[in-house]
Amino acid sequence: MKKKKGQVLVNTGNGKGKTTAALGLALRAAGHNMRVLVLQFIKGPWMSGEVKVCRDLACIDIEQLGSGFIKFEQGKLVIDHALKKEAQKALAYAKEKMMEGVYDVIVLDEINNMVDYGLIEANQLVEMIENKPENLTLVLTGRNADPRVIQAADTVTEMKEVKHAFSRGIKAVKGIEY
Repeated sequence: MKKKKGQVLVNTGNGKGKTTAALGLALRAAGHNMRVLVLQFIKGPWMSGEVKVCRDLACIDIEQLGSGFIKFEQGKLVIDHALKKEAQKALAYAKEKMMEGVYDVIVLDEINNMVDYGLIEANQLVEMIENKPENLTLVLTGRNADPRVIQAADTVTEMKEVKHAFSRGIKAVKGIEY
């Protein structure tokens, strides 16, 4: 039987569940003895629920590449040279891990946000997609996926917010949002 080619999946949209869906896919793949790596581009070095369980179960490799949430002041994104440099370093690391050939599935969590924020160029991500090893599946999460990334993907799912507790002043809940 011919081995199936890896795919590119995009989870985007303003609704909740993009990372959650990607982690569910990662868990499913690990359950079938696939090697899985999750690279988180924005989330900082604190112990979230997904980091804890992945490390405890040792079935999914997970690494946090960001220094924390992106900062906004008066509704505007604050981008400095250091943040751009950090983003480019994280992208180079992701490319390196992708080309090692160790993993069957790599999740690039919040990478669409990095493109949307101008920290990574869309053409850099498209080039990465085009040059991925044939049998590797890439899962790209984050809001506002660039149309060029959507075009390059095999499957795109848009999570649509209908209602969210945060809009009513309810803060993020441990175990639900992180």
